[in-house]
Amino acid sequence: MKIAGTIGFIGSGNMAEALIRGLVRAGVVTADQIFGSEPRGERRAELAGRYGIRISSDNVAVASEADVLILSVKPQTMINVLDEIAEHVRPSALVISIAAGIPIAVIEAKLPRVRVVRTMPNTPALVDAGATAIAAGGHATEEDLRAARRIFESVGMAVVLEESQMDAITGLSGSGPAYVFLIIEALSDAGVKVGLSRHNAQALAAQTVLGSAKLLIETKEHPGKLKDMVTSPGGTAIAGLHTLEEGGMRTTLMNAVEVATRRSRELGEIAVTAVNGPKR
Repeated sequence: MKIAGTIGFIGSGNMAEALIRGLVRAGVVTADQIFGSEPRGERRAELAGRYGIRISSDNVAVASEADVLILSVKPQTMINVLDEIAEHVRPSALVISIAAGIPIAVIEAKLPRVRVVRTMPNTPALVDAGATAIAAGGHATEEDLRAARRIFESVGMAVVLEESQMDAITGLSGSGPAYVFLIIEALSDAGVKVGLSRHNAQALAAQTVLGSAKLLIETKEHPGKLKDMVTSPGGTAIAGLHTLEEGGMRTTLMNAVEVATRRSRELGEIAVTAVNGPKR
């Protein structure tokens, strides 16, 4: 499925670049269909040279031309950006947000009657292994959801769900790479502690995580069953697992997802308050 018209990016950071690269490489759009905004001159030159896209420092110019407008700005700046572009977004445009925690209602309040899709991608999109959740706004159509899926499937996998689940997605897959990087770093440190070089320890730790995830995805087995395949009676793996359970790793990870979910909800409440004022 190709996407017609101009794809605009308000904000051209790492996630926007991942999408630009994925869209062009997958043939979803051509480079001349992409128009991005970026405040830093050096970054503008870098993206234009690397991908052959048009890029400007002017958010309004991008908003006024885009048929699909992707809001790839930080949650804390979203309200200001919406205020800046509100009068210039095409009434027929599809607006896609990738900002963590910002509810669809906030965007729809600033852009009345515009079709809005909220998404939560994650950083593995940078290597075409992203996981993205997609939720439709009140005016979005099935065609809009298909277009959004096509965009994010160019850099990984995508699922459509209800917006009420987006904060949980943010806590799990949106923030999850940070947890996994911490686990890889800890495994690497452990390898060094027991005598491996840093280079080998990190490479082995990363490949072990990658291979384990691939095994889970391709076999579709329950992770507990795959874990049991590794744990021989009285062996090394069960001894290590005992230590992890004793240290509360399972509970700690569950708590991390819960706290990150709560923070995503708080960001949304801050945005709602900024638009509607404090509750009475």
